[in-house]
Amino acid sequence: MIVYYNYTKERDYRIAKKTQDLKPDTILKNYWNDNGQFADFFSAVLFGGEQVISPDELEDADTEESSVLEHREYAESIKASRDNIKICKRSLTHGVEFVMLGLESQEHIHYAMPMRVMGHDYGTYKKQYDSNAKNYQKKDGMTDDEYLSRMKQTDRFTPVITVVVYYGDNPWDGATTLHGMLNIPDRMKPFVNDYKMLLVEARQNNLLFHNMTNIAFFDMLKVVLDKSITKDEARKKAAEYALTHNVDKTVVMTIAGATNCKIDYNALYKEEDISMNTLFDVIENDGIIKGKAEGKAEGIIEGIQALIESLQEMEIPYNKTQNQLMVKFSLSEDTAQEYMDKFWK
Repeated sequence: MIVYYNYTKERDYRIAKKTQDLKPDTILKNYWNDNGQFADFFSAVLFGGEQVISPDELEDADTEESSVLEHREYAESIKASRDNIKICKRSLTHGVEFVMLGLESQEHIHYAMPMRVMGHDYGTYKKQYDSNAKNYQKKDGMTDDEYLSRMKQTDRFTPVITVVVYYGDNPWDGATTLHGMLNIPDRMKPFVNDYKMLLVEARQNNLLFHNMTNIAFFDMLKVVLDKSITKDEARKKAAEYALTHNVDKTVVMTIAGATNCKIDYNALYKEEDISMNTLFDVIENDGIIKGKAEGKAEGIIEGIQALIESLQEMEIPYNKTQNQLMVKFSLSEDTAQEYMDKFWK
């Protein structure tokens, strides 16, 4: 769900301005809810781009995975919720094959991520076990061991595969295995169970995608997160990519959310506006937009000056720049003209 915040000011006329507060977790969940994008991503990660997983085979699963750990003297409740998880149902000659695919989105490096993934996967298996155990309230047809286990010897659960997608601009330097989190003497390593996680860094990967939305999404993320160039260079390259590839607005919205930015969404896709270029100005001026919302006059003026100078540098026409001021800062035509006279060089 996208949350909209309305700011309305009375000038010579009333202008209602909408901005989007794009929360990373919400916007990324929405993006990966699409079966086409989800299937293409897992085919790229697991099978080198071979389209093994079909969107038609995917069904949404419950992301809630709370469970209770039982101890001899007490029981501890653990609450956990996945970002995205889907069931892959494949029809076979003699039945149906089930696999659960989970995706976790990370804005920052989490140094305990292998343990978190292990916990999510445990929660998925525990939920299956608890559901299965409800069928065995009576011992009818069960051995003593089966009844004690609340599970027949022939029962099998659905496997789960979890992939972590990291959207930060720094290289991931955390562990990718449980062993990487532990201080284990070498002689003891063979006896300590390990747990591995699958990690994809948005800033740098060689995944082969077929879905055009995924291609644009990861291509633009690589540009935005590239620390070898300046932010201004990254902004121009990303804007050029978006314009030349006719990138869909959902991709832009997701990039803004994944990189924790607020954008003036309404202004991006009006024919008379500056389209994609505006996004990357707002990325750089995120704090100024926030200051505007809090009623800080100094921040508003700085934001107006920064926008005018940035658009002029990109050779945006005078009249379109003035229109942007009116939309973005809810200014009357006369007031926008005054700022243009002041800051347009």
